[in-house]
Amino acid sequence: MRSRIPWDGVTLVQEYIGAPEPFITRVECVGGKFLYAVRADITLGFELCPADVCQIGDAFCPVGQTPSASPAPPFRIVRNFSHPIVERYRRFIVDHGIGIAGIEFITDAAGEIYTYDVNTNTNYNGAAEAEAGIYGMRAIAAYLGAELRTLDRVRREAKAA
Repeated sequence: MRSRIPWDGVTLVQEYIGAPEPFITRVECVGGKFLYAVRADITLGFELCPADVCQIGDAFCPVGQTPSASPAPPFRIVRNFSHPIVERYRRFIVDHGIGIAGIEFITDAAGEIYTYDVNTNTNYNGAAEAEAGIYGMRAIAAYLGAELRTLDRVRREAKAA
């Protein structure tokens, strides 16, 4: 058998991590600060894009109907989420100059956390945010507004000097 090299030269090896409960957690940070954690239900698989545009419903179900699933929404913001991993993620994004990030992790049956994704351009789920009353895009707008005001102040000071 001939060895095949991927077109981009990258070979990805993944390991399945069995979670004791069917969910992953995504920690959202804006401006180096923890915004919220969202729990994504993986009962029906790993299509974990929280953006509203990614919610396809039964559009691609081969038999034309959605498989039976838990009645809970697939994405839920966890109220008062507190875990030591949040501070580690927060320090990571600050240390690397990342202003906006969604970091995903899964916990295995032994309680070990596996961080498997860092998204530096994140998406939010409108239904989950409306239910929780927390809005990522508002937080981003406030953060970018503050960054712009800082930049304007620095430019004015440089001009005056």
